[in-house]
Amino acid sequence: MLVELTMRRTTLEPPSNSPIDGVRILSLLPEQWRKELRLANGDIVIRVHIDDDTTATQIRTEVTAALTAPEVSHWELATCDTLANGHHEPPAGSAPS
Repeated sequence: MLVELTMRRTTLEPPSNSPIDGVRILSLLPEQWRKELRLANGDIVIRVHIDDDTTATQIRTEVTAALTAPEVSHWELATCDTLANGHHEPPAGSAPS
């Protein structure tokens, strides 16, 4: 499974181009997840590759828990999108385009 996580600041501070918070968040996520970090428009975007039976709901729960750590508690999970081959999967019940 490939999942893209987007974290946004919960404070009104101006966005920083520093990847330090992104690296901190990466370190709080499970070691067995393969992770890629990007910064986008002040948000932190992490792509997570998981080869086991972990669900998107479990990923969301794990990331939300990680973001309660004091050093990154000024971030919140904005999106948790499941991707397939680098493209968004269509919502359940929708016809492919």
